[in-house]
Amino acid sequence: MLFIFRVMSKMCRNVDKGRGMSEKVVVIYSGGMDSFTLLNEQVLLGKKVYALSFNYGQKHAKELHFAQKVCDDLGLPHKIVDITAIHQLLLGSSLTDDIEIPEGHYEEQSMKSTVVPNRNMIMLSLAIAYAVSIKAEAVYYGAHGGDHAIYPDCRPEFIEKMDAVSKVANYESVDVLAPFQRIDKTDILRKGLDKGLDYSKTWTCYNGRERACGKCGACQERLEAFQLNGLVDPLTYECEQLFEGRQTSAAKGKG
Repeated sequence: MLFIFRVMSKMCRNVDKGRGMSEKVVVIYSGGMDSFTLLNEQVLLGKKVYALSFNYGQKHAKELHFAQKVCDDLGLPHKIVDITAIHQLLLGSSLTDDIEIPEGHYEEQSMKSTVVPNRNMIMLSLAIAYAVSIKAEAVYYGAHGGDHAIYPDCRPEFIEKMDAVSKVANYESVDVLAPFQRIDKTDILRKGLDKGLDYSKTWTCYNGRERACGKCGACQERLEAFQLNGLVDPLTYECEQLFEGRQTSAAKGKG
């Protein structure tokens, strides 16, 4: 009976789409490059996007300010959920604990200290509940291929299993989707630039200072993505000497 209910529910939603009603989706939106690209991609596809951000006790909330501004500009419903009450359960990471944030390339062994225990499973679980409550069809998040070496909860096997659990956890079936799981940040940036997205509206640095540090793994990966696309990051950095000799601004896509 439960299977029949889910099939009928899916059929009704397909009928609604056929009548011109926009598909509702929840996008987990951190304010960083990947989720910014994903959010805008879903908007451009004509979907009714509900953005969802989390304050989980990370060392700074600068990304969340960027996320709020973007959603305000796009006129999107946006919730910033405070789950700092569970911060004491998420210690042991340099992003949530009194541990120095490592510097160096994103794939180096030291970057594993930035793993927050069970973070994506927690966020996805809450996002799925939100999707059920607003009758959305899917939850999207920005896990990508460059994350696989460090973050277990960004790997295809995790996404597949989380999607399967989501389909049996409630009467309403909700898809868990990570469209970027087979590509890296360089490819994601290229997709966004092709759409004319403005990456000065994003924040990536693990540090929340006035300017991005340019040295942490997140900054290194971001800078590499711009360099491989033949452009300069529109953000300002503490280590401006890193960019000597580069002259092209990449605030917006080519052309």
